[in-house]
Amino acid sequence: MPELPEVQRAVNLIKRVGLGKRVQRVQTTEDALVFADITHTEFAGELQGRTIKDVQRYGKQFYLVLDGKGRLPVLHFGMTGILQVRGENPLFYKEAPRKNPSEWPPRFMKFILHLVSPDTNPQDPQIVTELAFSDPRRLGRIRLRDSPKTEPPISTLGFDPILSMPSLENFIPMVSKRSCPIKALLLDQSFSAGVGNWVADEILYHSRVHPEQRCNTLNATQLTTLHHQIKDVCQTAVSVDADDTKFPENWLFKHRWGKGKKTKSSLKLPSGEPATIKFITVGGRTSAYVSELQKHTVNNDEQQPFESESPSKKSTHGKRKVKPTVDEDNEGESDLTALSDEGLTPLPKRKASVFILMSEYQN
Repeated sequence: MPELPEVQRAVNLIKRVGLGKRVQRVQTTEDALVFADITHTEFAGELQGRTIKDVQRYGKQFYLVLDGKGRLPVLHFGMTGILQVRGENPLFYKEAPRKNPSEWPPRFMKFILHLVSPDTNPQDPQIVTELAFSDPRRLGRIRLRDSPKTEPPISTLGFDPILSMPSLENFIPMVSKRSCPIKALLLDQSFSAGVGNWVADEILYHSRVHPEQRCNTLNATQLTTLHHQIKDVCQTAVSVDADDTKFPENWLFKHRWGKGKKTKSSLKLPSGEPATIKFITVGGRTSAYVSELQKHTVNNDEQQPFESESPSKKSTHGKRKVKPTVDEDNEGESDLTALSDEGLTPLPKRKASVFILMSEYQN
């Protein structure tokens, strides 16, 4: 699904083609699921005639800042949402392109903004830019909000790794007080907004942390590295406009997509030997990791691992239950909230599927 880098790319696209332009017309398709708590006609009427002054993102949510009075559109891609400008090739998120990418209106279109220069005389010929929002699986959401930053869903989100990364001093207790697996915590949008499955795996790979490692067993070095990588991975991906062909060759992202296939990737260990990529399920998602570099360890300076404690005997006095914050790309593929620290059962041992990326293979 589109994660923080891909959403930032969408923001950049709107700024490039739409900033300062007026919404001449809004073309919509009825969809009571994607248009959340509003009708498609209500959405169109709210945008009609207003000018795009800015586009902002927080986590995986983004919204248009429009002039005049009225609510602002807040958008979420879900699993398969995408923006496309008429006459330009769409940018796909690691999936097979459409058979006819130039088709217009795009299949599964939810709305198209017809944008013109604000000082254009209606009587004169006008150059119209058409910007479409499509969503095949209908897991995206289109909302209207008076104050996007102070209203749900954005107000319920945690820190944004680029916009509001906490200091190391504040970050360490945020993580170490939890007993859930670190991968599950990273996927919790009320903890780190914008971090999804591949970004979380990339962060953990560069941090040399196993995805099933319990948060309260991470040592100071691991927490410091994790803090750095959360921001660095997101910034690196955003700096190349989420173009995965420009991601560093040593990124796990470049090699993780061969599960169950005959792949020709060649991720190497620091020694030059081929790396072993394994797959397990953590936090409801498939997690890729390099077994030689990401060991499941225990920090002896901390309390014993949570698995050794009996949930029935563990005191819950004074603890607050964690309210789940589930991202909207659900149906088994959501970025689930971290499990509550109360009553967490031990992680079952899972048989990991493995493939070896041989060094002689080439991309």
